[in-house]
Amino acid sequence: MAEREEEDEGEVVEERIYTIPLKQAWIAPSNRRVPRGVRLVRSFVQKHMKVEDPIITPEVNEYLWSQGIEGLPRRLRVRITRDAEDVVRVHLVKGN
Repeated sequence: MAEREEEDEGEVVEERIYTIPLKQAWIAPSNRRVPRGVRLVRSFVQKHMKVEDPIITPEVNEYLWSQGIEGLPRRLRVRITRDAEDVVRVHLVKGN
């Protein structure tokens, strides 16, 4: 699986590690909390990496949804990579 992931990424040109605060998602009603959190992650990456459409990997999505729609984590530690084709992907930092 690691080989397939490397093939998908291509050559990593830039890599950054961020802690994304998800506090703003907690003002949403409980049945809309995780969808709002996903939008917050997407907007954070767009702002900090200057990209239109970042790719949120399934591991990040599964982590956000791991506690159900109401139990969003307060913060998220991610590794954001940019490859040679200017494709930005959001990965979960190991140890989360």
